Amino acid sequence: MGATMTVAPTNTPAWPIPPEGGWTAADLDRLPDLPPHTELLDGNLVFMSPQRNFHIYAIRLLEYGLLAARPVDLAVIREMTVTLGKRDRPEPDLMLVPKTAVIDDQQSDYRPEDVLLAVEVVSPDSVERDRDVKPRKYAGAGFPHYWRVENEKGELAVHVFEREVATGSYAPQGIFRGRLTLEVPFPIDIDLTDPQRWL
Repeated sequence: MGATMTVAPTNTPAWPIPPEGGWTAADLDRLPDLPPHTELLDGNLVFMSPQRNFHIYAIRLLEYGLLAARPVDLAVIREMTVTLGKRDRPEPDLMLVPKTAVIDDQQSDYRPEDVLLAVEVVSPDSVERDRDVKPRKYAGAGFPHYWRVENEKGELAVHVFEREVATGSYAPQGIFRGRLTLEVPFPIDIDLTDPQRWL
């Protein structure tokens, strides 16, 4: 009997082959047909898996809460990238930036010095990035505040961190379940059990 030959499926995507040294932040705006929400970390493209309902609900709840509480000179930015350096361009789920940092409708990224708060909602495929890689990079870039949102049996647990100037790293400020009540970066009071988040 002759050997069988396996034929690759014709619908296999043609993933971009990285150049020597990896991709750069500017490449994200030039590469064609990238999947939505592609990030760049350490020169490597990171593709997002399909989002789950919890991810959408958590972002929506916190986005609406921040919009209601923010000072008038701050903007809440959802799922856009921030260029940390030549080989790092992550996409926080939410960011707080000064309204002066919002340039026009063609803008595709933000500067690290403009980010007051970054929020990441942990997904099954982003656990290591959201718990380790991104907090280190965000603290190194000078983001004063970082929130990591975990799924605890369908309920939100918001892990709050504040950057210590002396060490340049994040110090935990608490884990909030049921209600998120903070005084920094401005007074915030968000009901994390709000049933409207599911609608």
